[in-house]
Amino acid sequence: MKRLYHEHPIRIIKYSVKNIWLLIFPLLRGLNAIRLDRDRMYEWLRGAWFDILILVLIVIFGFLRWICSVVEISPYGITHTDGIVFRLKKTLPYSNLSSTSFEYPFYLRPFRAVAVRCDTSAGIFRVSDMKILVSYRVGEELHGLLPGIKDFDRAKKIPKPSLISIVLLSMFFSSGFTGTVYLATFFFKGGDIASDLIGSYLESITSRTAMFSRRFLKSIPDAALGIGAFFVAAWFLSFMVNLMKYARFSLIFDKRFARISYGALTKKEYSISRSHVNYIDLRQNLIMKLIRATSVNVSCAGYGNTRKRLPILVPVKREDRTGRLFEKLGIRKTDKPEHKPPLTGFWQYVWLPVIVSVSLIPAYLIAARFVPEIHRLTIFFAIMAEIPVVWLIFVKTADFFTSGITIYDDRIRLSYSRFTMFHTIIAERGKIVKAEIEQSVFQRLGKRCSLCFWFEGESKHRHKVRALRVSSAREILDILGTDIRDRV
Repeated sequence: MKRLYHEHPIRIIKYSVKNIWLLIFPLLRGLNAIRLDRDRMYEWLRGAWFDILILVLIVIFGFLRWICSVVEISPYGITHTDGIVFRLKKTLPYSNLSSTSFEYPFYLRPFRAVAVRCDTSAGIFRVSDMKILVSYRVGEELHGLLPGIKDFDRAKKIPKPSLISIVLLSMFFSSGFTGTVYLATFFFKGGDIASDLIGSYLESITSRTAMFSRRFLKSIPDAALGIGAFFVAAWFLSFMVNLMKYARFSLIFDKRFARISYGALTKKEYSISRSHVNYIDLRQNLIMKLIRATSVNVSCAGYGNTRKRLPILVPVKREDRTGRLFEKLGIRKTDKPEHKPPLTGFWQYVWLPVIVSVSLIPAYLIAARFVPEIHRLTIFFAIMAEIPVVWLIFVKTADFFTSGITIYDDRIRLSYSRFTMFHTIIAERGKIVKAEIEQSVFQRLGKRCSLCFWFEGESKHRHKVRALRVSSAREILDILGTDIRDRV
């Protein structure tokens, strides 16, 4: 039986705000009134009816948009009809949904309103296929009609995320943890060195500027300290936001669906169809890799499709404690990839940071030779420039020893890094939409190549494993049963 509903009445405000640009006309009248003398101010007040009319028209238009926005719920799908002059009717069958989300923002709870988003695998843009704002009653009815987890088939004894795992997730994925520490150190220490050097230079010029020098130099450490403190404060704010965002994280699933919920102030509930999952992504940075911790993410239309939300399936957890979860998800744990880069491919991983690191040494010597007055500042900048480059060398070295490809059953497992983040992609073979071999001139000389994969999804992401033997890459493509080899 079909039921028709309007969106929540608070939606009128949002529809009205879209026409807020009409207030430009009252604003122009107000600016004109500023130039009027007091005798003519009364004339402007007499025309205030025009401003009121504009406000009324904005509210009326929002009300008409709300009246024309109709949500139709049936046992088979959901339909949203919108528009005043041009009517847009969108229907999404429940069986085609990749994910649905119910969001309960703290500012909408007094109005008992819930934001519902429905997504399918169709489309090329990372935007929701349907977004509606409905009352709790309509949301509960829709929630009951959506296909979901069966209690009798629900996975048992799945380890629950602990508070420390949420804290680590918020720490490692909040606005670049290591980058923030580096920048803060740079400004904290660099300010003192710059103050001493500039002070010596100014005092050597003339004693008349002594007072100015003291005032100017005193402000340098304060400014540097303020900039460093700003980066630390920005990271801490991002950390606290993520901590509140992913608090009370919960995951339950069966063979067909997974349900994820989290949030302290704004609660979000996701329902994901496992058949629509494109791949699982195990993410690590170098620190997480050293302590053998990982964050399990998932690629699915509608889940974590914005920069403000991570597509998390399991927050940070030790690798040795993910075995039962992987077993329930049908994933086989493998320690070493079957197809790995040979030792001769090591240079392809580290050549760029090594060249940059070596180039910094003559750059420092030249600067120290021609400008010896700022020797301390030069060596400080050289050391601070070397730190991220050396760190990248360690990252790419770890990437070389852990990268590779494994094919087992109907799945493929890719291990590689993108900049400083390590990724392990686990996907069904049927999710591969494209694969190709890349070879540079230097790779051809060493009979090596890079093997790239693209998987199903709303956005285009390339997953690249470098420095494989050409024979290994061709063997992989043969196993996958693709015709890519014939085009290489």
